[in-house]
Amino acid sequence: MSKLFFDTDCELWYTMLPEMWCELFKMPYTIDGKEYFYDMGENTDFEGFYKAVRGGSMPITSALNAQIYTEILEPYFKKGEDMLYISFSSKMSGTFNHLDIAVKSLKEKYPKARFRRFDTKSICWGAGIQVYYAVKYYQEGHTTDEVLEYLEENVNSFTEYFAVDDLFHLKRGGRVSAAAAAIGTLFSLKPVLYVNDNGELQVVTKATGTNKAVSFLVDKVKTLGMDLDQYPVVILDADNKAGGDKLEAKLREAFPDVTVWRYPVGPVIGTHCGPGTIGIIFRSKARS
Repeated sequence: MSKLFFDTDCELWYTMLPEMWCELFKMPYTIDGKEYFYDMGENTDFEGFYKAVRGGSMPITSALNAQIYTEILEPYFKKGEDMLYISFSSKMSGTFNHLDIAVKSLKEKYPKARFRRFDTKSICWGAGIQVYYAVKYYQEGHTTDEVLEYLEENVNSFTEYFAVDDLFHLKRGGRVSAAAAAIGTLFSLKPVLYVNDNGELQVVTKATGTNKAVSFLVDKVKTLGMDLDQYPVVILDADNKAGGDKLEAKLREAFPDVTVWRYPVGPVIGTHCGPGTIGIIFRSKARS
């Protein structure tokens, strides 16, 4: 038998889980001294989280420890299953070091089981869209080997760009350098980033305000987008519905027949990008 896994840093919505036949790793975040595990929006207080951050609270994220990974994985190792974990970028967290420790121990205990991890080299819905279509492919009757091959062929065929109010939160979490953050906050610019082919965040421009940022994001869809009649464009916002609305309107002006999925940015990702962020994920010819 086989089993697919993914994690909540992929940002898929909780209503998708029942139809996806997958096991889930819930990623933790802590705010005001209390730890939570992101539940894909089922009981998440998005408004309360971002209100606290805007009020000065400093949330943090942490890696799952090896024990948690072991508890989730051991029943499947014990049954000797063929497991495939479709994960967010290794460049974004040290959590996979703990995963490796757990998997090594479990392999020694259950040598007949098979475990592999595919790195989407993305995060948030940039990873989630890959998970979504890989699971659909699996549900059509393909094996985990075929799913892995499908993922490898499509890993750079989805692009994610996002604009943040500033780079403070990304610098604080070590996702961008202090130098990049200093440049990005000059003159009240709105930095725009993307996740490159290596799964790393990269600042690509500094827009003067939301309207310029929105135009830049839509221009990227015009330049890089492909198969937009077959795949949805995902628009995200971190407590910035007005910005998300502007982005959707500008996108629909350029592509009237496009299918748009709208979702909030969850607290784990929001800890690092900060409130005010808007983002767009789409099928693309290349990532940049």
